[in-house]
Amino acid sequence: MAIDKKYLLNSKQMAEFVARGFLRFDSLVPDEINQAVMRDIDNNAIQGAPAGTPIDECYHGTAIRDLLDLPEIQGLIYSLVGENPLFDHDAVHVREPNQGKAQGLHADSIIDVRTHFDIQIMYFPHDVPLEMGGTLLLPGSHFRKVNEMDIAFYQNMRGQIPMVCEAGSILVLHHGIWHCGRQNQTDRRRYMFKVRLNPAVRQLRLWNTDDLEDGYADHQEIFAGKAPEDDIQTILSKMEPWFEQASGRLEIVNRVKLWRFLTGDEDFDVHYWVTRLENMPA
Repeated sequence: MAIDKKYLLNSKQMAEFVARGFLRFDSLVPDEINQAVMRDIDNNAIQGAPAGTPIDECYHGTAIRDLLDLPEIQGLIYSLVGENPLFDHDAVHVREPNQGKAQGLHADSIIDVRTHFDIQIMYFPHDVPLEMGGTLLLPGSHFRKVNEMDIAFYQNMRGQIPMVCEAGSILVLHHGIWHCGRQNQTDRRRYMFKVRLNPAVRQLRLWNTDDLEDGYADHQEIFAGKAPEDDIQTILSKMEPWFEQASGRLEIVNRVKLWRFLTGDEDFDVHYWVTRLENMPA
């Protein structure tokens, strides 16, 4: 299916995803779909499919299909995992009023060393104030390979982000990012729908790359510390608050490797850190 370029992600958004492991789109979904999805949740009308089913064959006749068919959603899916990716699993997360128990921090996978990545789309059909909990995530954690709930004893990490949002907001996550569901301390039910998608194509320059070359500052700007804040190399080298000084460099090396994979540019680097590791004279 042809997708208008205006709905694809741009190169700076892709760099943000590589660096932080997520993208956020506030108030993206129209209210009629939000209301219909909540009705479908209440009526148990949302049914997934066997793992490995092309996503275009899933959810027909439901509001989730209407959600997935939005051109903005089609564009971000295509940009990250390509055309007609595979359904992995879904989950309807409902938190009852004043539900005191929170989830432990976790990643939705076992230790996974692939460079290819799945995405998880988290959809919030109503306003989620801070006291309603919502999803909490740790930016930049997707390269820390962990086994599911092995990190559940960690809490209150520096730089963590609670998903406080308006109705119709979307999170798109790298499958390895650390996250959890928080307590609902209100008298209202909280709804969230999640679907995980596997790529069915090589993840190579799937987004709108028209701005790719323009996204790199020249070497003199970088050396002088004058590169723009939205320069791709600047985005990929920004530290998260929870990074230790020593391990932060390792995180950036991992980002460079993923950016090379996504762009096909094996010479790309940040601060010469990967290139020096490849220097093995015969």
